[in-house]
Formats: sequence, structure tokens, C-alpha cells
Amino acid sequence: MNKMVAIVLITFIHISTLFAAQHKRPPYQYPTEPEVLQKLKDWQDLKFGLFMHWGSYSQWGVVESWNLCPEDRAWIKRHADKSYFEYVKEYENLITTFNPVKFNPDKWAKAAKEAGMRYVVFTTKHHDGFNMFDTKQSDYKITGPTCPFRTNPRANVAREIFNAFRKENMMAGAYYSISDWHHNDFWWNYFPPFSRNINYSPEKYPEKWARLNEFIYKQLEELASDYGKMDLMWFDLIGISPERKVDWPRFTDMVRSKQPGILMVARGSNDKYENYRTPEQEVPEEPLDYPWETCMTMGDQWSFKPGDKYKSAHRIVQLLAKIVSRGGNFLLNIGPGPDGDFDPVAYERLAEIGAWMKINNEAIYGTKPVKPYQQDKIVFTKKNDNVYAIYLPDENEKSLPAKIEIASIQPQEGSKICLLGCEKPVEWAKTGKGISINIPEDLQSKPPCQQAWVFKLKVQ
Repeated sequence: MNKMVAIVLITFIHISTLFAAQHKRPPYQYPTEPEVLQKLKDWQDLKFGLFMHWGSYSQWGVVESWNLCPEDRAWIKRHADKSYFEYVKEYENLITTFNPVKFNPDKWAKAAKEAGMRYVVFTTKHHDGFNMFDTKQSDYKITGPTCPFRTNPRANVAREIFNAFRKENMMAGAYYSISDWHHNDFWWNYFPPFSRNINYSPEKYPEKWARLNEFIYKQLEELASDYGKMDLMWFDLIGISPERKVDWPRFTDMVRSKQPGILMVARGSNDKYENYRTPEQEVPEEPLDYPWETCMTMGDQWSFKPGDKYKSAHRIVQLLAKIVSRGGNFLLNIGPGPDGDFDPVAYERLAEIGAWMKINNEAIYGTKPVKPYQQDKIVFTKKNDNVYAIYLPDENEKSLPAKIEIASIQPQEGSKICLLGCEKPVEWAKTGKGISINIPEDLQSKPPCQQAWVFKLKVQ
């Protein structure tokens, strides 16, 4: 009996190990081009960016694009109980009522800058194929003949956004979905769609596959040529066929010929076309040994939803601190509404985050992870000879503790430790390999901010 159990256990371990090896991501490939490497370094120093999902779907307040997908998933909710093709027709007819007259990208850019954000990524085209830029490849666009917003001086939304954010000295990034559920060379109307992928075989219908790749190429050429300096292109839903990959070498060569050094972020490609990786709605438990960015929603979903539940500034600041302490960037999403503006709560959150960043930004920008990375409620970052110990209080914890213990970091002998936002240094003493910081009573009850408290230590 024991022998049989041992055999079963050995077999199980072998299968589990094999399964894990098969599903482990291939090693990250660093860019080899000096300009791309420099851009990647510059981007990593920015730490905090704004993501925006926006399209005609904002009028319904539904999850962007996905209610067109013929997959039975709990999170794919339709706006109306209709047959599939009736629903698609009604969805695509949203173009005729999309008129976001309050659109003011300068307002967004200023609010983002005040929040401490340093780059923007905007959805030029999501999976539904609706273009938020004046592409010449399709009339299914915000400047199209059936869209009432087409006559607005700012109708070429993507250009207006990129210009506004560049004016605030922020990097500009174009999100572009390789999937296009409106295009007849993606979901061919000869067959019904059956999944998120193309609904035909590229091997059997090579002319359709070639036309689809040419369509993608021409749209990327437009974005790379006509929308000013671009710092990155962020590609989503790229695995559109189990038989073939789209023509990444051709796309990349063309884009970089027009935008030298631009970052190409082909999500999940696991090759040289994925210049950094993008965990979604999660924070890795520990530092990763490659460039990465957590993309996460401020509310419950990527696109606008009336009455959405926005994360508190407390939670957002602490997410930023954790992400940066683990070596990542934080791309925080806000979905503009159908009128062309953010929910007022989003502006409130940005202002609160900005107040914290004005005091503590030196612990964020241009920093690196440092061991032990995290100790209980404290996460650590490092820049030059300074270590920043960022204390993350609970939501209801409004006062600093009387004493803070750091177990494995010691500042230089005779150096001062200060709490960012306060002029006077705090007292400290060595304790084994670490230190103990004493907080005076007046500072305990009146800390300089609420969401997180940062102690600056000078180390060798």
C-alpha cells in the first residue's frame, strides 16, 4: 500500500513539475537598441501614469467592447436582452449618438500632472474596432460621417489628448488593440464569430490574413506619422489566431523608423516585441527581474460606469508605494464618461493623491527596490545614498506610532533621519542590525499626510 502511494505521489509531482514548466513564461528579452534601452530606463523612472479607456460604449456604461464577444463569461454583461446580431447592430449604432461635448484634454492633463502622473496611455482603438482617432482606414471612428462629434474642433480625440499631455511634459503612449471585431477581415461575415479570435483559418484564407495585417500596418503607420512624438505603443489582445502571429517585425521596423526608440509593448508575446510586461489588476508579491507595470482601474471597470465605486486615495497611494518598492510602474485607469469628462470623484482622488505626492515624490520617482523590500507595514525604495522607509498605516490609523522598528537597514553613523514633510529630524538608535525610530508626541498626532508616511535614511 505504501509503495503504491509513493508511486502515485512521484507521478503527481512529475506531472505537476512538467505542467509548471510548460506554463512558465519564457525569459524576458531586453531590447538591444541603445535608443530603446534609454527610453525604457527613462520610462521606468516615471513610476506613475494615467490610463484611459474611452469609446462610444461609455454611453451604455458597459464593460468596454467585451459584450460583443461570443464567449459565455460571467463578467461579460450585455446592455439589453436581444439576439446576438441585433445586439451588435445596436452597439455599433452608438456612433450616431456619441457626442462628448465636454471633452477637454487640457483639464485631464493638468489634473494628472497635479496627481504626480508622468505619462499617459490612451485607447486609440479597443477590441470593438471603434477608432478614437481620424484613421483613413475606416469610417467607424469618432470623426466618421455618422458621428455627431465629427464637426467639433477637437474631434480627432487621440491627437488632442497626446498634445495636451505632452504640453505638460508627460510621455505619450497609444493603446492599440490588435483585435478588431468590426473589421470583416477579422470576424469575416461569411462565418459567425465563435470566440474573441478571428473566425477563419489564415492558412486556408491567406488573402484575408494578409489584408488584416495590412490594415493594422496602415493604422500603426498613421499613429506613428501623424500624432507627434510617441514614447510607447501598448498592444492588447494580440493572440488572434492559434495558427499565426501578426507581422510584428514589419510593424516594429516601420514604427521605429518614424519614432526612434519607441517602446513596443505587445502584451503576452514573450519576445523582443514586449519591452515591458503588464500584470493586470494585481501587484506582484515580490520584485520582478524585468521591467513591468501594473495596470489597474480606479473604479470597478476599465470603462465609465455610472455610480462606479472608486478606490480611496489611501488605497491608491499605498498601491503605488507597494508597486514602486517592487520595481514596477503604476498605470492607473480612469474611464471618461459619454459627456467627455471624468466623474467628479475621479478628480477628487487625483487631487488627494497629488497632495501626498507633493510631499513624498522623492521616495517614488527614479527609485529602485532595496532589500528587505517590505517589513510588516513598511515598504522600501532607494535612490542614490538614500533609503525611503514608507510606512503604510491602516485606513483608520490616523496617528503615527510612538516607535517604528526597522530590522535590517542602518543609516550612516551620525546622520539624520527625517519624516518627509517635517523640518525637524527624528531621534533614532541602533538595535542589532536595524534601528528604532522615536516619534515625538506632537508629530504622532499631526502627521504631514495621511495615506503613507515616509522616513528618509542616509545609507552608505
